[in-house]
Amino acid sequence: MSDPYLGQIMMAGFNFAPRGYALCNGQTLPIAQNSALFALLGVAYGGNGTSNFMLPNLQGRTPVGQGPLPGGSNYPIGQSAGVENVVLTEQQMPAHNHFVIATNQGATIKAPGGNYFANNPSEFIYGDPGGPKVPLAGTTVGPNGSGQGHANMQPFRTISFAIALTGVFPPHQS
Repeated sequence: MSDPYLGQIMMAGFNFAPRGYALCNGQTLPIAQNSALFALLGVAYGGNGTSNFMLPNLQGRTPVGQGPLPGGSNYPIGQSAGVENVVLTEQQMPAHNHFVIATNQGATIKAPGGNYFANNPSEFIYGDPGGPKVPLAGTTVGPNGSGQGHANMQPFRTISFAIALTGVFPPHQS
């Protein structure tokens, strides 16, 4: 294999960084021992920029190409975004209604099929759909859920990402 470009990231199916590489796990490196790599990365991935800088952290992350998109979004190099879990708020849910039809007649039927909820003077809870209809009280079909997050991740397969600490300094395209 020829020398990689300094700062080039490779994917590997094993769980360690080969010689001349470091895992992309956000580790901090001293600028003094890695000045050429710092010249390429700067503090795009963190660090104080005077004595240290950080390598990209791709643990639990999907790489995304940098730059502006035709729709207006812009992803600058080093940006991190997204979450593994999301709790939806009421404002994020599509507008919808929970219509439930009931009758104010006494319940006479045990089977729900084709029938309406009805007054329950006994063990019967359904009534004849031909009778008068009334809206249920708002508390009958009230809020639901526990506010817990749900998974927000695309399907994935875990591999290692490693960045070249040594190699050829990449020339700029003219």
